[in-house]
Amino acid sequence: MKLGLVLGYAGGADGMNLALVKEAEALGYDSVWTSEAYGSDAVTAAAWVLAQTTKINVGTAIMQMPARTPAMAAMTAMTLQDLSQGRFIMGLGASGPQVVEGWHGVPYGRPMTRTKEYISIIRKILERKEPVTHEGYHYQIPYKGEDATGLGKPLKSILHGDPSLKIVTASITDAGMRTSGEVADGVIPVWMDPSRYDLFEPFLEEGFAKVSGKSLETFEVTPFVSVVMGDDIDACRQPVKDNLALYIGGMGARAKNFYNDYAIRLGYADEAKVIQDLYLSGKKKEAAAQVPDSLVDETALVGPREHIAEQLKAWKAAAEKRHISSLLVRPMDTTGVDARVLRVLAEEVL
Repeated sequence: MKLGLVLGYAGGADGMNLALVKEAEALGYDSVWTSEAYGSDAVTAAAWVLAQTTKINVGTAIMQMPARTPAMAAMTAMTLQDLSQGRFIMGLGASGPQVVEGWHGVPYGRPMTRTKEYISIIRKILERKEPVTHEGYHYQIPYKGEDATGLGKPLKSILHGDPSLKIVTASITDAGMRTSGEVADGVIPVWMDPSRYDLFEPFLEEGFAKVSGKSLETFEVTPFVSVVMGDDIDACRQPVKDNLALYIGGMGARAKNFYNDYAIRLGYADEAKVIQDLYLSGKKKEAAAQVPDSLVDETALVGPREHIAEQLKAWKAAAEKRHISSLLVRPMDTTGVDARVLRVLAEEVL
């Protein structure tokens, strides 16, 4: 099982901690991941980290597909891959309708169709076998709409890309898992109970079945795992509860919140409704208080080192079955022990 480090948003209080990145690289962590929502972008931060490291892989978690054309994403990936001697991982996501339409000002459309078209175009660009053409629901290359000049023609990238570039998608939905299994090299669940791979398995397998020779042996499941280490386990759970309440309660409209749906599938239907009702009414602290201890303990690593070591047994067991391949750890402590957390995890896992 590999370890990765998840960074916060660049410019945020928990953002681009270069000392933490270099500690992770020195400890043998496999990767570090940058973030993107509706503030700092993931690509600039990834370039900054790649420029100041030498061994660790750097991924975007995630580049919002509706924010940039497939060709622009491919150009970005090829450039970062070339400048870093092959250390860039392209992490893509559909985002949600509130951000896509409310921030980027473009239609949300069909997210799974977009994902398939987007990755297909990127792979054609990277393979560079012929000038790129595409006729799809979301993308048309060359563009031939009513307002087109008629001068567009298929082009081949000037830069020779690397067809082996890893492309992973962020997903927790059934359709997202199916799509990832079909067109991506891996998937990033925003959180995960390592004993509940059954929630993903049938849909990943459906995706694998559409591609000759594809299986879990060549596909990576790399969940985000929040980590807070300390003697007071209840205090350690609190920042995780705050984060889960944000996602379950407020990351999306009432009728279109993928994270709320995911909490229901994990067995917390009643709690998910209460958390959402409280959060959307502005009672964020009360919403966090309704996040069950069990959900935190199943999806995060919290408490004293001994307790975290015990929790890691479930993740190691999942790794032995290939149900996960990496833990993308997100230190959430604000008291300056993040580097110690990285060292403890390295000692327990690597």
